[in-house]
Amino acid sequence: MDFSSLLSWVDITAGLAPRLGEMACWAYAILAITTLPPLLPNNLLLITGGMLAARGEMSLVLVLLSVAGSALLGDLLLHRFGWSAGGRFRRSEPTGRRGEMFVWASDRIRRQGLPFVIGVRFLPSGRLLGPLAAGAAGYPVRRFVIGAAIAETVWTAYSVGVGYFGGALSDNPVHALAIGLSLSLGVAAVATAVQRRGTARMRAGADVPKEA
Repeated sequence: MDFSSLLSWVDITAGLAPRLGEMACWAYAILAITTLPPLLPNNLLLITGGMLAARGEMSLVLVLLSVAGSALLGDLLLHRFGWSAGGRFRRSEPTGRRGEMFVWASDRIRRQGLPFVIGVRFLPSGRLLGPLAAGAAGYPVRRFVIGAAIAETVWTAYSVGVGYFGGALSDNPVHALAIGLSLSLGVAAVATAVQRRGTARMRAGADVPKEA
């Protein structure tokens, strides 16, 4: 299995990346559409968009707006779904790992509010869990939008920025993508280590449900 095939297996949108620069205005729509769903992997597309922006083939401003705006819209839709289904969630007794995490997230949002709405975005599956829990917990939509906007701005700047940095360092597309992916994996590894350390500290206070 070659490198491109491996990426396509990990990221189902990877096949669009080599043609992103040829799609003109459609490229921004592709970035927005693939960012809207919470669990659809499109890291390679975002890195490619940043790389093309560094080479002057796409507008950096439009790339950032397309990605951040779509991510925020997706978060808002999930919040509204959680809000509408909140009564059913509150009446039921969630079970299993996912149920425990949902109860935990809802409780943390009630306690911490905006800081948790921002921080949960960067946890595994946090983009799905956070908005749903916030909506079900009755967290006000205006405050949620503020927190989600901050989180998605930071996430977009990082996701596109690693590609932009790679494109600025090398004119070779393969090298630029490799640089961007390496930076992304490195930051993800550090973030995971920090998250696990913080989670371990919170568990010491019986604040986080244990992993299965």
